[in-house]
Amino acid sequence: MLRSNVITNRVSSAEFIFLLLFAAAIFNFSASAGAQAPVSDDVKHNTPGQPVRPDQGVHVEVNLALVNVTVTDPYNRLVTGLEPDNFRVFEDNIEQEVVNFSSEDVPISIGVIMDLSGSMANKLGKAKEAALQFFKIANPEDEFFLIGFNERAQLLSPFTSKVEDLQSRMLSASAKGQTALLDAVYLGLSQMRSARSGKRALLIISDGGDNSSRYSEKDIKRLVREADTQLYSIGIFEPFEYRARTPEELNGPTLLNEMTELTGGRAFAVANLDDLPDIAAKIGAELRNQYVLGYHPSNRTRDARWRKIKIKLRTPKGFPPLSVFAKTGYYAPAR
Repeated sequence: MLRSNVITNRVSSAEFIFLLLFAAAIFNFSASAGAQAPVSDDVKHNTPGQPVRPDQGVHVEVNLALVNVTVTDPYNRLVTGLEPDNFRVFEDNIEQEVVNFSSEDVPISIGVIMDLSGSMANKLGKAKEAALQFFKIANPEDEFFLIGFNERAQLLSPFTSKVEDLQSRMLSASAKGQTALLDAVYLGLSQMRSARSGKRALLIISDGGDNSSRYSEKDIKRLVREADTQLYSIGIFEPFEYRARTPEELNGPTLLNEMTELTGGRAFAVANLDDLPDIAAKIGAELRNQYVLGYHPSNRTRDARWRKIKIKLRTPKGFPPLSVFAKTGYYAPAR
């Protein structure tokens, strides 16, 4: 009998404790709901969604891949006015649905990387003229930075929208020393981390080659793949038979071509220095007249692996064969 009484008392105590905990939980829930009530009164219902512009970063649970695309005709002229149905996007050979399409001109964050090595001594004047021509076609919302490099890369001007500041920094630069092109690209990609625009590009003006960088070609190509930045280059090359025979200088055109191709940009080779300003203006116009395609990747695995991108065209009737330039892929997010 005593044993039964003891058990009964223990059960009653447990029940009492349970009731206390339950009551406390109810009180905390009510207090929390009461604290949040005023916030819910300010919520707007049935509001329209905001359109996503190409210059905006998208931070949502569903990944949206954005691809800048340039289209040219057989004469290397820009082709504008195409429609979403003219484009097909493939990721790892699987066709994706294009859910966003834009061809509007948006603000751009641009870095100009100027070769100031000794081999540029007789070319620097025209190279500066080309850069100035590139700055002239800027929009008021654009921002620029300027990097010069010889045996080391140096930030000559941080991001600014004042073109006159860039001009003064550039005009005082002189050519001497060796060529650290890869280090300059690394510095340019590092500067892009503070860019305010979603659309970003680097313009390299150089006679090619590298003989002084700390970073290797493999390192930089990996960074170029990871960065959401298009690379363009103007290569000022002498005819092949007159070039210096060092392996680095002979590899200059190939290096610039390979880096730009990875990002969907382009490399322009120049033999006549007088053509430099026109080519710089052409690159500026190309950046203003790109198509932006957005799609949700069907492969949502977060494995940090390289995903290949291929853009194909349904060429409109009556058009000649067209060429497409776009980045070759991207690294999937990690877990």
